[in-house]
Order: sequence, then structure tokens, then C-alpha cells
Amino acid sequence: MHIFMARPESIKIERHMTAEEIKKRIKSLEKDTKVIQRLYFVKYRYEGVSVEEAAKRVGISKPVAYIWQDRWNGEGYEGLKPKFAGGSPSKLTDIQKNQLSEMLKKRDDWATEEVRELISKKFEVVYTSKQIRGLRVGIYLPPFCL
Repeated sequence: MHIFMARPESIKIERHMTAEEIKKRIKSLEKDTKVIQRLYFVKYRYEGVSVEEAAKRVGISKPVAYIWQDRWNGEGYEGLKPKFAGGSPSKLTDIQKNQLSEMLKKRDDWATEEVRELISKKFEVVYTSKQIRGLRVGIYLPPFCL
């Protein structure tokens, strides 16, 4: 019987972008996969496939398929892009977010609680720790805050 022991990685990975840039790229590509799925639906419809069959092929319900078709008919490609709405407006203005981002870049070891306290003191805005982690969009947050 052979026992294999874990070894530390001997080949390092090159860091061509920051972890935050990778997360943004992933988020962007996730949206793209939704558009691709919708384009396949449209392609099947162009080929004469019924709404019901096209929906089955791309793994969606018939009512969703009709929504996509209505969006395509009304807006074309733009109508296929996911529309994310809702949620409360940010408590921080865009200017405050930029200021916060610059402050956070001065260190790379921020804890979520420290960021929460900084926002409270600097901008007199109260966030929960969960909300701080949700601020990532458009704001540089060090890895420790994720």
C-alpha cells in the first residue's frame, strides 16, 4: 500500500491580474453565458423550432421563453441582456465610494469589521458586515473582506 503525502506546490502561478479583476471577469462572463443561452433560444426559433421545443433545448420554462421572445422582438440583442434591478440604492455616493476605494488601497489586510468602522467614522453611514462584503461592486476591497 502506498501512502501519498501532500507536498507544497513547487510551481507558482503567475498573477496576471488581481483577485478582484478575476472576480469581475468571472461576473462578466457569467452574464455572457446567460446571453449565449438566450441567443441559442433565438437561433432555434429562427430555425423554425417551436417556443416549447426551443425552451426545452436551452433548459428554461415555456413562460420564460415567451418573455425572452418578447424582449427579442421588441429590443433585439439588447433585450437579451440580463436586467438586474431592485435592491436599495447605495448609502454611499459614487464620490464617497471612490474615496473609500482609495483609502482601502493603502493597506491590503483590512478586516470586514475595520472597513465597516471606517465607513461609519468617515462617512457617517452604517453598514452591516454582510453589506460591506456586498459593496465589492465598483469598490476595491482587499481579499480579507471577501
